[in-house]
Amino acid sequence: MKTLAILGASAGVGLECVRIALERHQVTTLSRSVANLPAHSRLNAIQGSATKLDDLRRACAGADAVLITLGTGMDRKPTTLYTDFGQALLQIQDSLGATPIQILTGFGAGDSAAYQGVITKMLFRLLLKAVYDNKTELERMVESSRLNWSLVRPGLLTNGASDTMPRIQTTYHSGMKVGSVSRKAVARFMVEQAENPSCLHQKPALSAH
Repeated sequence: MKTLAILGASAGVGLECVRIALERHQVTTLSRSVANLPAHSRLNAIQGSATKLDDLRRACAGADAVLITLGTGMDRKPTTLYTDFGQALLQIQDSLGATPIQILTGFGAGDSAAYQGVITKMLFRLLLKAVYDNKTELERMVESSRLNWSLVRPGLLTNGASDTMPRIQTTYHSGMKVGSVSRKAVARFMVEQAENPSCLHQKPALSAH
């Protein structure tokens, strides 16, 4: 049994990570709301903000792995959530040492944007550019840090029921396909990576088989 810290745990991939992790681990969560979290003897739910240094330090203390699943929901307006969090994370990087840190961003952030199809690129620029610009800045901060990081880049997230392991691509190439993937499948990947890290300092792109 390990202790996993899950940040951004109240919805989406984060909440699915909590459900899977509690099957066999001690879990500490940090989220603005704890209302949706399951009642469990192995769950320590902290209500707070991942951009606040004290909350972040408390949530990560003693963790064997950290899973970061922050999101802005359906809000597509310009945001500094990801870089605000990144600044706080870098302030505690020395205390984290070699702890594996997985950060959920998305296929379309950073250098992966160059591998999107033409239509997908157009949709991202129209609908998601502001959010993904900030995700890209977070990725740059993390890549230049001393953290033991991996950047998890799923395709379009769905509420599908499948939690089988997704297709994983760590080498990008022209014409590659990264389609949709369920939040449950992404959560399964992240929890299993927390248990047995194999993608450290990599940027796995995830999609359904």
